Order: sequence, then structure tokens, then C-alpha cells
Amino acid sequence: MDVFVGFFCALLGLMLGSFSNVVIYRVPRGESVVAPPSACPACGARVRARHNVPVVGWLWLRGRCADCGAPISARYPVNEAVMAIAFGVVGAAVGLAWVLPLLLVLAFFSIVLSSIDFETRRLPDRIVAPFALLVVAGICGFAISEGEVWVVWRAAIGAAALGLFYFVAFLAYPRGMGLGDVKLAPVLGATLGSLGWAQLAVGGFAAFVWGSVIGIGVMILQRRRRGVSIPFGPWMLLGAWTGVVIGPLVANWYLEVVGLT
Repeated sequence: MDVFVGFFCALLGLMLGSFSNVVIYRVPRGESVVAPPSACPACGARVRARHNVPVVGWLWLRGRCADCGAPISARYPVNEAVMAIAFGVVGAAVGLAWVLPLLLVLAFFSIVLSSIDFETRRLPDRIVAPFALLVVAGICGFAISEGEVWVVWRAAIGAAALGLFYFVAFLAYPRGMGLGDVKLAPVLGATLGSLGWAQLAVGGFAAFVWGSVIGIGVMILQRRRRGVSIPFGPWMLLGAWTGVVIGPLVANWYLEVVGLT
């Protein structure tokens, strides 16, 4: 593990975590993420720079607005801390490799899109589109650095395969899947495909495993047999990370079980 890379990535994640809160709050409301400056939603007072320090600012204010005393959701420091931890873990695990920017992009948008989907049941195009562009840039940089054009082809195949699968699933059962999921699928397919076939296969399949497990859990908690609705985007993203982390291990295990290795 590269502790120094992990440390600097954690600092980057902490700063981007603060920006992610702006994105999560404003984009679903159709507001700009650039202007106006951050302000208290209760009284409209601008947040002072010293109070806008990730995590520390919220703790200093004890979770309340400095002007009107209105409570500030704990979601803000939690998102910042989670982003810092995610970036730190990825940086420490990968080190200074060309795949690092791609995985950091995946980490950032995983947290942002999951937060929005849980809250609004939407995956906004204004977020999925830049996610796609950054993934393409990351894949091209990765391919050029490694001198392997096949990485780009594998990513294209992954995007087409996962995108087509979700599109067919949407046509077959539109109540069970949204268009946002369909648009997110090729982005995740390209990301996983660029990393390897095992990551693509396991990551694509794991999304439905996670979704099924969570759906069954919600039905048990609500004591219902049907009619349970859950956002699927977070489980697509969790499935993608499952493929990234243990995809090759699961694929090798499966091949041994069926006797192909």
C-alpha cells in the first residue's frame, strides 16, 4: 500500500467532498453549482470561508448556522468524510498508477449519484454526462500510458454490452428500472470493461445481486410481499465496485468450480 498517495488522495477527497455537497443539493433543484456562494437555506446568510472548511467547519459550529442557529444536516460532514476515506483507500491501494484517476472519478460520482438517487430517485443527466466524459478521458489516458489500444476496445464493448442489457430490461419492465439507470449503465460498462473482462462480468452481475438482497430486506422490514420500490443506481455503483475489488477472484473461483481452469 502507498500510504503517501493515500494521504494526498484523502485530502483531495476532503475538498471534493465539500463540492459534492453543493452538487447533491443544487443539481436536482436545477440550480448552478458555481453561483451564488453557499448560504444557509433557512436565513440566506452566506457561509463564511472559515466555516466552510470540510468537516471541521460543521464541528466548530456544532451543526448550526452561525447567524440564525438553524440546524445544519449531518449529511454534509458525513459526505465529506466518506469522500476523503474513499479517495484515501483507493489512492493507498492503487498508488501512482495510470488507473488511479479513473477510479477516483468512479469514487466521486458513486457517492454523488447514490446520494441523489436515494433522496430523489433520479440520476440527473447533468451529472451522468460529465461522469461519462471523465471516464472516456481516463480510459484514453490509461490506454495511452499502457500502450494498449485494446483497453479502449474492451471499454467500448463493455459500454455497449451493459447499455444494451439495461435498455432491453427497461423495455421489458419499465416499472422496475428508470431511464437514468439505462444512461448510467454504459458509463459503468466502459469503466469495468477497461479494467478487464472479469471486472465487467462480476460488476454487472453484482448490481442485481445487491439490488435483490436490499429489495428482499426492505420487504421483510415492511412486511410486504410486493410493491416495494428502491432506487437501483446505488446498487449499480456498488456492483461496479464489487467487480473492481473482487472481480478477478470471483471469476477465477467460478472457472475452477465449473472445471474450466
